[in-house]
Amino acid sequence: MFSIFNRKCSVLESGILAKVEDRHSHILYGVDDGVRTEEDSLAILAWMRGLGLRALWLTPHIMEDIPNTTAALRSRFDGLVSVADTGGISMHLAAEYMIDNLFERRLEEGDLLCMEDNMVLMETSIWSAPYRLPEILDAVMRAGYRPLLAHPERYRYMEMKDYGRLADMGVRLQMNLPSLIGCYGRTERDKARKLLADGMYSYVGSDCHSFHAVRRMYSEKSLERKDVKRIEDMSDIVN
Repeated sequence: MFSIFNRKCSVLESGILAKVEDRHSHILYGVDDGVRTEEDSLAILAWMRGLGLRALWLTPHIMEDIPNTTAALRSRFDGLVSVADTGGISMHLAAEYMIDNLFERRLEEGDLLCMEDNMVLMETSIWSAPYRLPEILDAVMRAGYRPLLAHPERYRYMEMKDYGRLADMGVRLQMNLPSLIGCYGRTERDKARKLLADGMYSYVGSDCHSFHAVRRMYSEKSLERKDVKRIEDMSDIVN
């Protein structure tokens, strides 16, 4: 029986996509470095519908290099929803904010595209922490928002003790599913597995940027079955 629980499977075989919300994707076409065309967005949505996905958040980048506006993103989202056959997928719009000067301005203006309960998806550089990161996170919470840190396992400058400090501050963590199957490297995979085992994650996301990439990643037999069970034990399960 022990060997059964250690057997690896693909994300597609695991059935996990029908049980969690995808909290992080770049499927809204033509607005960042993700999906380019409406046709590709519709193809991905049809594929995800076939996999049983029931809830999807479209979270395009907003940063100094990609200064999307709330109004423009809402318009593009409404247009996509109007032509998409989403089936049973509940689609939502938020944004993934790089912690930079533009984010601080938008925060001061109260102009943030959030998830429920004013939860805001945020990211940093992979290689270095933003200046005054703790102070910025504190300012986010004092403004009435709930920070959700995207793919923390990918941040090379963070150690395990840093994640505990973030949790103590009230920051929630969102795991990239591709991290768990080694798509970004062994270091990212090992950190993701450790954080998952320690119950540090609250949410899961695909961080999908293209149809080709997500199909390839989700077909690889690299997911430990015990990690599937750990994901199922997370709070963000669709009933």
